[in-house]
Amino acid sequence: MAALLADENYSLPVVEALRAMGHDVHTVQDAGLGGRADNDILAAATVAGRAVLTYDRDYLRLHRTSRPHAGIVFCTGDADWAALAVRVDRALAVVGPLADQLIRVYRPNIP
Repeated sequence: MAALLADENYSLPVVEALRAMGHDVHTVQDAGLGGRADNDILAAATVAGRAVLTYDRDYLRLHRTSRPHAGIVFCTGDADWAALAVRVDRALAVVGPLADQLIRVYRPNIP
């Protein structure tokens, strides 16, 4: 299972669901990184060997400019937290090592 660091604005119910699925998820607040800049959070996650779990589009740029890193899982928001957790879990199951990877998890378009 993946070692992740959930960004400051990431939904706690999704974090809890991922933990229940067996993922090792810490939050920015758990790590004492609240209020820090995104590049500092990515650097701290990399040192800790954790991919950043985020909704923040700034990490798309950081993926291009801040290598090496331990991985970035960029998600679009979804009020259906359980469904988002399942999509993240499925995405992580097929990618292999997260180092230097940018994983995109999008909410499906439902008419």
